[in-house]
Amino acid sequence: MARNEYPDNPRVGVGAVVLREGRILLVRRGAPPAEGLWAIPGGGLKLGETLREGAEREIFEETGVAIRAGEPVFTCDVCERGAEGRVRFHYVIVDLAADYIGGEVKGGDDALEARWVAPEELEGLSVTKTTLKLLRKFGFLRPPGPFTSTPAPGRSG
Repeated sequence: MARNEYPDNPRVGVGAVVLREGRILLVRRGAPPAEGLWAIPGGGLKLGETLREGAEREIFEETGVAIRAGEPVFTCDVCERGAEGRVRFHYVIVDLAADYIGGEVKGGDDALEARWVAPEELEGLSVTKTTLKLLRKFGFLRPPGPFTSTPAPGRSG
């Protein structure tokens, strides 16, 4: 069982929308609830950390990229129940706009892979529904089209 499974309270997740030369920074998740799926990089906020500090730390841990986090651009909550009806995962996610500062992209922490992705490349990737919704809202993608999506509700930290 993952350390975030069956929590007593919702967890705060923080991520960052990082664009560079028309591409967006994405990671392929290595842990439930979005294991194996592509998503915005991010993870759990630590006690005493601001949203910006958490986003900067998480993006560096998962991708090797340094960013300067800005304002929130997307919020959602992800709640997944197990077969017995108990809450298996519950995240309140806040994604921030961020500027790329530097670093070579490489998967780290619980990210199996990390890379810059162009809009046309998304068709060949299994991307979380939450990430597709964010990308459309942020203007990176057009409204619903023929992109691959899986039923996973979000991403884990």
